[in-house]
Amino acid sequence: MNLHEYQGKELLSSFGVRIQRGIVAQSAKEAVDAAKQLTEETGTGWHVIKAQVHAGGRGKGGGVKLAKNLQEVEEIAGQIIGMDLVTPQTSAEGKRVHQVLVAEDVYYPGESEPDEFYISVLLNRATGKNMIVYSTEGGMDIETVAEETPDLIHNEEIDPSTGILPFQARRIAFNLGLSGLAFKEMTKFVTALYTAYDKSDASLFEINPVLKTSDSKIMAVDAKVTLDANALYRHKDLAELRDLREENQIEVEAGALGLNYVDLDGNVGCMVNGAGLAMATMDLIKQAGGEPANFLDVGGTADAARVEAAFKIILKDPAVKAILINIFGGIVRCDRVAQGVIDAYKNMGNISVPIIVRLQGTNADIAKELIDNSGLDVMSATEFQEAADKVQTVLA
Repeated sequence: MNLHEYQGKELLSSFGVRIQRGIVAQSAKEAVDAAKQLTEETGTGWHVIKAQVHAGGRGKGGGVKLAKNLQEVEEIAGQIIGMDLVTPQTSAEGKRVHQVLVAEDVYYPGESEPDEFYISVLLNRATGKNMIVYSTEGGMDIETVAEETPDLIHNEEIDPSTGILPFQARRIAFNLGLSGLAFKEMTKFVTALYTAYDKSDASLFEINPVLKTSDSKIMAVDAKVTLDANALYRHKDLAELRDLREENQIEVEAGALGLNYVDLDGNVGCMVNGAGLAMATMDLIKQAGGEPANFLDVGGTADAARVEAAFKIILKDPAVKAILINIFGGIVRCDRVAQGVIDAYKNMGNISVPIIVRLQGTNADIAKELIDNSGLDVMSATEFQEAADKVQTVLA
C-alpha cells in the first residue's frame, strides 16, 4: 500500500526522523492558510507547493513549484489542484491531483552550501536481508545516475535479526562524504529511518532527496513509502491511510469482491484459479499472439456468483476482445465450475466477446459436456494447446 508524501513524512517524524515540515491542503484557500501557519511556526518566507499523488517525478511534470509570496501560493496551488499530472511514472492520461502539500523552504543560506543525497531502505530478496541503498547524487535524476554511473550507488545490507549497527550508520555517513555535525546527524537519521522501515512493516522507504542544510541539519525533503499490505492487520492506524482515489478502480472493486486482480494492457481477459496457473495462462496467451488484459485468480471457489463477478470485472476493460477461463479442478470440481460459467452467462444476458473455457481435473469430461451442450456461445477446451489455438482463432 502506497502512502502520500505527507503521510510518509508524518510516519517518519513519529520515529524521530527530521522532516521538511508541511501542511496538506485541499484547495487554494487552504494552501494560503497553511502557508501563513507555516510562516508562524517555522519562520519560512518561501513555500514549496507539492502535488500529492502516488507517482514519482512530480517535479518534472510540473507538480512541484516554489512560491515566494502568498499570492504565488494561491496561484500555484490553484493550478496544481485538479490538474492531471503526467510524470515518467504515470500513464499518458496522468493522475488527478486532489491535494497539495505546502512545505517550508529548507534551502536557506548559511555557513555551507546545501547538499542532496539519495537514501532508500528495501528488502534484498536474493539474500533475505534488508538493504540501505544510498548515493551522494540525490535529486530528480537518480535513475540516470544508476544507469550511467552505477559506481556512485552504494548499499549496506542489514541483518534483520540485529537491525542496523552503529558502525554501519557511520560507514554510510562516511561514504556520503560528511564530517562534523553533519556526520553525527546522518548517523542518527539513517538509524531512525531504518527503525521506521522495520517497525512499520514497510517494503520500501525512499527519501530523495535527503538534504544537508546550510547549517548541517539532515532531513527528509521527500518520502516515498510503500507498506506491506500483508502486514496491515498489525497496523490498523496505517491501513486507514489508504487513498482509494490513487488506485486502479477496477482493482479496488475486485479486491472488495475477494478477487485477486491486476489490470494489464492486453486484449485477452483471464479467469484462472491459482496464481501459478494464472502466470502460465498469460504465457499461453502471449504464445497465441494475444496480450493478457489482466491477472485474475478466482481462488478455490468458482461458483456462479463468483464467476459472474469475475466476468463483470473483466468486461469493465473495453480493450478485452476475448476471455480465456482456465481452471484446474483439484479442490473444486470442474463440472461445478462449468455450471457456474453457464449460470453466470445466462444471468448476464449477452456477453459480447468470445469465451474459451479450459477445464482440466476432477470431472473435466462432464464439464466439457455441460459447456458443449449449453447452447451458449462458449468454446470448450481440455488441453493447453487447444485453448491456445482457439484464442488465436478468435483474435484473427
